[in-house]
Amino acid sequence: MSAEAANPGAPIRRRGRPRIDLRRLGRVALLGPVSRDRLPDAIGHVAEAHRAHHPDADLSVLHRAYVLAESSHRGQMRKSGEPYITHPLAVTLILAELGAETTTLTASLLHDTVEDTEVTLDQVRDQFGKEVCYLVDGVTKLEKVDYGAAAEPETFRKMLVATGDDVRVMSIKLADRLHNMRTLGVMRPEKQARIAKVTRDVLIPLAERLGVQALKTELEDLVFAILHPEEYAHTRALIAAASARPDARGAAARAPLAAIAENVGAVLREAGIPAEVLIRPRHYVSVHRVRIKRGELRGTDFGRLLVLVGEDADCYAVLGELHTCFTPVISEFKDFIAAPKFNLYQSLHTAVVGPDGAVAEVLIRTHRMHKVAEAGVIALGNPYAADGGSGLQTAEPSDGERADPTRPGWLSRLLAWQQSAPDSDTFWTTLRADLAQDREITVFHTGGGTLGLPAGASCVDAAYAQYGDEAHRCIGARVNGRLATLGTVLSDGDTVQLLLSEDAGSGPSPDWLDHARTPAARIAITGWLDTHPADAQSPHNSRPTEPRPSEPQPQGSGTPGTDWAGDGTADAVVDRPDATVRLAGCCTPAPPDAVTGFVVRGGAVTVHRLKCPAVSRMQSVGRVPVPVTWGDVAGCRVTLVAESFGRPRLLADLTEAIATADAAIISATVEPPSEQRVRHTYTLQLPDAAGLPALMRAMRDVPGVYDVSRARHPASTV
Repeated sequence: MSAEAANPGAPIRRRGRPRIDLRRLGRVALLGPVSRDRLPDAIGHVAEAHRAHHPDADLSVLHRAYVLAESSHRGQMRKSGEPYITHPLAVTLILAELGAETTTLTASLLHDTVEDTEVTLDQVRDQFGKEVCYLVDGVTKLEKVDYGAAAEPETFRKMLVATGDDVRVMSIKLADRLHNMRTLGVMRPEKQARIAKVTRDVLIPLAERLGVQALKTELEDLVFAILHPEEYAHTRALIAAASARPDARGAAARAPLAAIAENVGAVLREAGIPAEVLIRPRHYVSVHRVRIKRGELRGTDFGRLLVLVGEDADCYAVLGELHTCFTPVISEFKDFIAAPKFNLYQSLHTAVVGPDGAVAEVLIRTHRMHKVAEAGVIALGNPYAADGGSGLQTAEPSDGERADPTRPGWLSRLLAWQQSAPDSDTFWTTLRADLAQDREITVFHTGGGTLGLPAGASCVDAAYAQYGDEAHRCIGARVNGRLATLGTVLSDGDTVQLLLSEDAGSGPSPDWLDHARTPAARIAITGWLDTHPADAQSPHNSRPTEPRPSEPQPQGSGTPGTDWAGDGTADAVVDRPDATVRLAGCCTPAPPDAVTGFVVRGGAVTVHRLKCPAVSRMQSVGRVPVPVTWGDVAGCRVTLVAESFGRPRLLADLTEAIATADAAIISATVEPPSEQRVRHTYTLQLPDAAGLPALMRAMRDVPGVYDVSRARHPASTV
């Protein structure tokens, strides 16, 4: 097993580099100045690791940053007893090993100076420039004395916003958390558990989404050891036993993977494909997950084969040879080269059966893909440089905007919804829930664009992703050309068309929250419901998610005591100055109905027909009715339900009858046939309320229609 698998707390190192004793380096850092023509010994290892990835890097700026960090932290000690300078050195070394460019390393050396010393952001800006200053500011914590219990969530909010402009902020934060987790043993057990839980819920998902697998896997193992010590110890014992299992001759047994690796190497050499075949040990959490999944571990479950090649085409050539010369396990094949993961990851995954029947998982990728798989966005360097600062080209889009692969859809969505989070608790809870959704799908909308959504997202989520707050007016959807409810769960590659009501006053129903998976949708729906409590309690608002009768909710504004519910809608008048009047969706009152009203929360008056069941219920609990009369406006909006027997052209004949009566169809719902009977629900705008009886007679005269009635929805007490 590798050092990574055998010791999850071991630093990430290039092959052959000796272990770095940061305690010794800390003492070296305090010994005083060195000659001007050489770097201090304490920063020399960082410089060596940096030059391995960036041979032409200018190290003078690292020297200056180290001198400032060492002098400003001098005299400070960590709880472990080490000089504090060992912490920024360790964080910088982690990033240097992963290939971070010079600006990131400079900011990493200085990342705690503004927070813990007398150094100011202005000083950092003057000495190292705006970019370094921005990165240092991005990872600087907010003061607990100013924010109290909200300091931690608001600090993360600040870091995420800064990450939206420069992803290197989060790269430094992840490396900072990794070193802190490595040295967490000096903390009290309860504090270890608290930090480990935040790492599990927030930092590890962020590392996964940013593609920094090298940091993510070690963080997972460190959290595993703290939160699940018994399972960790058992898994560690299994790995140790597998590494030292003897064979019949008393020598260390050749791992089953090693035999398959030799066969794979021989096959590729014979095929003339230059490739490097490596055994990649699984880390502790990965082994634990395999054990939980399979119950009993096989010899090949402790690692996977990694095949590295030069070009993309070679990946598929290797795949062809493996599937030709070995028995493939087809269910294990995945192509993340043609369809990369949302965190930039690319690789071919397969599994083959060796000569002795052992099954080995195989990863096939180029050296460049491997670098990105390990370091994620860190491998992309400076997203603002012409070549990313790392030789990885970032093409410019045709519209002239910067093509930033470090600003994926999930991050853009996160930055959008966090602006609407009303308080720190909502942000913190929603952030954890959002990060727990670790798979994405892509759906197409009829405008020709795409929407990136988390797996399990519904049409409700798509509506808010495409239209924002305008999605409050959504009344239905078409998925792949077929009508669907808003609760329909979308699949990768679906085409969705969202249908919006023309009524600007309509809004979402509380049961939309049952179908919303994205924070943007949930926050927008909750916000609307909180500001429209009376409308939220009216069950007609649930119409977009279920095929039931519907009517948009009119809302009034205008002269005191009058409801001008949209152009041409009936005018209900109450004798209460400054009161907002709404027409109840449970009984859809319209002139010349006899009506009454009740005051609801917020001072608004909801108007019901006298025969509405909600009226008797509210009177039974002591609610005092408010007199309501109809104004002079002739037009009205009404919802009609047509019950009919199914037949061809029924829908066309009904809509023709409605059009003949000069009524405008605002929305329409047709429920699936049940026992050859069909239920149609229409929300109509009539130019004159007096024409309603004639319209209903005309609809009843349509062959197959046996009843037309005003919509009645069960209403709760408001």
